[in-house]
Amino acid sequence: MHHQQIKSWQHQHTFNVEKKAIEKRTLIVVIITLAMMITEILIGWVSNSMALLADGWHMGTHAFALGISLLAYVLARKYSTDQSFTFGTWKIEILGAYTSAIVLGMVGVIMIFSSLERLLKPLDIHYNQALLVAIIGLIVNLACAFILNIKDHAHEPHHHEHDHSHPHNTHDDLNFKSAYLHVVADALTSVLVIVALLGVKYFNYNWLDPFMGMVGAILILSWAATLVRSTSSILLERDMVYPLVNAIIAQIESDNDTKISDLHLWKVAQNQYACIVSLVTGGPYTIEEYKKRLNMFPELVHVTVEKNLCR
Repeated sequence: MHHQQIKSWQHQHTFNVEKKAIEKRTLIVVIITLAMMITEILIGWVSNSMALLADGWHMGTHAFALGISLLAYVLARKYSTDQSFTFGTWKIEILGAYTSAIVLGMVGVIMIFSSLERLLKPLDIHYNQALLVAIIGLIVNLACAFILNIKDHAHEPHHHEHDHSHPHNTHDDLNFKSAYLHVVADALTSVLVIVALLGVKYFNYNWLDPFMGMVGAILILSWAATLVRSTSSILLERDMVYPLVNAIIAQIESDNDTKISDLHLWKVAQNQYACIVSLVTGGPYTIEEYKKRLNMFPELVHVTVEKNLCR
């Protein structure tokens, strides 16, 4: 795609160092997850182990979701200087996080139906083999969680053309959160499976296996619903931050001659907002003076002020 040349006076949306570091870590986790998936499916196929085969395909759903998160980072970086994206490419990451949350929710629904089926139609459990698979899966997922959560660049400042740089952490990154939740969900599933299998092995509690599956599924669905709400609010421009809105109103209306007639605030990046203010005034203040009143808010990276005179 053709990229327009950015002039020195134009606003730039750069893909910062922290994002590149998270992208690399996500790639490593995707490779590990795919390797584990292929290994489990192949060994399960050769040894006729349904436990290994099922866990391999389950790992595949997480590899797919992690791949979505990785693709979102790659595309956001690739098109970061493309001026056809009005406010940068951050929404690609949010779209990736939303899609990944949907996949996470689908995994939770499948787990509930599978657990109900096992509860109604119990099967003989080869607990020793299944325990080995669950322990290996837990180790792999804990390693992936550690890799994703490395803090080397977690506090890099977000460099911005208008010197509105400020620190933030990876927990504000919903695309990162979606990838991390998939890994944590898989680790949680492994822990619950281990607990259930130990109950079956030592106490003959066959019902514990599907019960723990349902507990894990409910937690996963809860995480997925939270992530869907967070991402969909941003995609639908429903992310009005009212403490910031009230602070903006207080600053603009700090004199007795100015009233805001219309205000729009929306998120365009992590902790960064665009703002359009329409005001009515009978005072002598210029648009630039009104903008200066908002300089105290570094999170406002795009500010447009419309002034209407009231005589």
